[in-house]
Amino acid sequence: MTLRERANPPQETELTLSLRWPAGDVQEREDWRRAALQACGPFEWLTLAYLAFLNLMILLFHRNLPGAPFFLLGHLALATAIVALAVAARKSGHPVLFFLRHWYPLALFLLLFAELHYLVHLVLPGWFDPWLIRFDYALFGVNPTVWLEQFASAWLNDLMQFAYMTFYLYPVLLGGVLYRRRELHAFWVVFTGTAVAYYLGYAVSILFPIEGPYHTLAALQQVELDGGIFTATINWIESFGRVHGAAFPSAHVSGSFVVMLGAWRFRRWLFWLFLPFFLLMLVATVYGRYHYVADVFAGLLAGAIGFGVAVSNRRLKAAPTERIRWC
Repeated sequence: MTLRERANPPQETELTLSLRWPAGDVQEREDWRRAALQACGPFEWLTLAYLAFLNLMILLFHRNLPGAPFFLLGHLALATAIVALAVAARKSGHPVLFFLRHWYPLALFLLLFAELHYLVHLVLPGWFDPWLIRFDYALFGVNPTVWLEQFASAWLNDLMQFAYMTFYLYPVLLGGVLYRRRELHAFWVVFTGTAVAYYLGYAVSILFPIEGPYHTLAALQQVELDGGIFTATINWIESFGRVHGAAFPSAHVSGSFVVMLGAWRFRRWLFWLFLPFFLLMLVATVYGRYHYVADVFAGLLAGAIGFGVAVSNRRLKAAPTERIRWC
């Protein structure tokens, strides 16, 4: 630099100033990043990774998905909301925010499962059910859903539908006990394990579309599964939109099996309470024509993997107890 340049340094233009990020904003961004890293646990990072996987697949195969930009933006908004809730709950310590931060996974699982109705043919067209039909037939010599209908009666149909519905109670009951007793490590082992099992199953559903025996074997079914109040309740729920696809592996089985393993580890008395209903539910998934037996086996495997990953997660083991005001 010459003496003249030193005496008269170049003046920054308005454009140069406008392109420079304000120092205060840089600090705010760094503070937000640090807060997000501190607030988000394994469950959040796992969920963010799954949402990133979805958006990557949509970017690669967007031509197969009507409204692809809507799904991309929706996933980004959902990821932002998850991080914001975790940060807000950690900063404020308010019991309502803390409660929402721990229990939102239940609604999240349902939302992401319902979304599969639109994503099952994102990568591949058609269905791969014949593979699972042949597996079941080779194992039993019959189509199990068709064979089981010989036992159908109104009371048995209703019992099976009741068993199928108990799926929704397992995480609420076990999670509620652990949450109330402030055993947050155990709580997050169960919910993170459930997330691993579900997200693994959801990804398989996108890459290996299966619609289930309710659709593929309808021509062979001779008996309507009519029943009472529980059958009517299931029919009412499904009237709002039954997910067509995402049958392999069974999310009912994988999620419930994680809870069963969690109950065995953390609350043995709940395991014995759940066990008869869980075993009946395994039969009900096939009896009710929701799944092939192959779906049940795959669901058990996904649940075992999910719980194993969560139990072995070192960050979950080392997670400090958060200071909160309990309701």
